[in-house]
Amino acid sequence: MTTVRNRRRTAAAFGLLVALGLTACSTGQETTKGGGNAAPVSGKISITYLQKQGDQEYFIGEAAGAKAKAQQLGVDLKVVNLGNDANKTISEVQSAIAQKSNGLIIVVPDPAVGPQVVQTAKDAGVPLLTSDDQICTTGPAPASCDKSALVPRIGFSGQQMGQQVGQRAGEEFKKAGWNAADTRTISAWKQDVTVCGDRVKAAKDAFATASGASVQNIDVATDNTPTGAQDKIAATLTANPGVKHWVIWGCNDENVQGGITATENAGISADNVIGVGLGAYLACKDWGSSKPSGMKAALFINGSDVGALAVQTMYDKLKNSKDFPQEAFAPTTMVDPTSWQSAGVKCS
Repeated sequence: MTTVRNRRRTAAAFGLLVALGLTACSTGQETTKGGGNAAPVSGKISITYLQKQGDQEYFIGEAAGAKAKAQQLGVDLKVVNLGNDANKTISEVQSAIAQKSNGLIIVVPDPAVGPQVVQTAKDAGVPLLTSDDQICTTGPAPASCDKSALVPRIGFSGQQMGQQVGQRAGEEFKKAGWNAADTRTISAWKQDVTVCGDRVKAAKDAFATASGASVQNIDVATDNTPTGAQDKIAATLTANPGVKHWVIWGCNDENVQGGITATENAGISADNVIGVGLGAYLACKDWGSSKPSGMKAALFINGSDVGALAVQTMYDKLKNSKDFPQEAFAPTTMVDPTSWQSAGVKCS
């Protein structure tokens, strides 16, 4: 993940980036809505799709969906894997602009680079669209950003996803017949990522409604990786030796899978664990084996749908000057050990 040193480097530019638009409009006005009303591209359209963690199964699927849609539309698409490098983000954005990309779609490794990405695209007059994670035009933290300053985004509704996860977790809790007094819920996520916060908050609310119980929740700050979540949740388990039953959700499958592994290493029976993943690409690994697992369900989010929708949205902007929607969402499906294969989940 992004180091403290990288954060300090990128933070230096923020003081100057206080009132940014995204691109210059044909009228000479500026907008934060992702590209204004520039004239349509008359020739072949070129788009660059820059992704964090491009080797993760979700983003591999997202890239595949983007490429398929680009081929259908006759678009020249380049996909760039940014990994978790915030500094690489800026250099690759500059490189894409130098290579004459007509439009940029980006999933940032760190939202703190958002203002600098926006400024770079604005200066070049290149429309910018985000997918999955939000970025703010005026500061490093989308969570504290005015909605009018958020760059248009294609992805999933964090609130709706969290509601589905929390509802399923609540239903599983009721089915298990556990006592609220000796049960704890764990919400695990990278706490500077806005969409993650939206997901876990909605999951908490939905769980309370669906379970009909008052179960104490423990927030666990992670880096959104399986090993990071495993380490932090393992410490939480150690600090709460009297708890018999655990319900785990988080921003993504990585957080929940890390939690499941932590409970297994702590000797907690799968019968005493309810994990509801978000992604399903890791959850299905447990379901493909004969070993009992605390992963009871997962929300299947298909990255391919997001990639395709992002490319279509950028194409409509570049070809027909169609305004970006502030947000556009792809569909989701809840799956479990009995339904994940028929739903088309691909295990990473």
